[in-house]
Amino acid sequence: MLEIYERLGTHCHHAADAVVVLSHEQRDRGRLRLTSETGEEVRVFLERGKPLLVGEFLKTQCGRYVKVEGAVETVAHATCDDWHTFARACYHLGNRHVKIEVGERWLRIKPDHVLEEMLVLLGLVVSHEEQVFVPESGAYSHGHHHH
Repeated sequence: MLEIYERLGTHCHHAADAVVVLSHEQRDRGRLRLTSETGEEVRVFLERGKPLLVGEFLKTQCGRYVKVEGAVETVAHATCDDWHTFARACYHLGNRHVKIEVGERWLRIKPDHVLEEMLVLLGLVVSHEEQVFVPESGAYSHGHHHH
């Protein structure tokens, strides 16, 4: 069994000894019990509140390196042709604290029929796709400090 207590970031100069493929929800957790792609049991014991990144390397207690990959999952993919409509959609989703992945006049959210209907009413075209979901980390992801 591999036990992980250390994060190395996405720029690691070591080859991965093992790979774990995680959904967005799994990457959001600090404590996990997993199986690597080669069938090894992996236990993760990391600080809570700091999601794992796709492409991040972790170091096991025995000195091996584990790479995190994103699992392909169903997402709602919404697009539009103009920036004003796109900005309104992002505002309304943000106002509801929805996790959102943002691109050039496209966005992705976890499937939710109420939110998808709202996006259609705002003028976006919504479809479902199988993709790795990598939402924005949020305004306070690097620590929140009062000044």
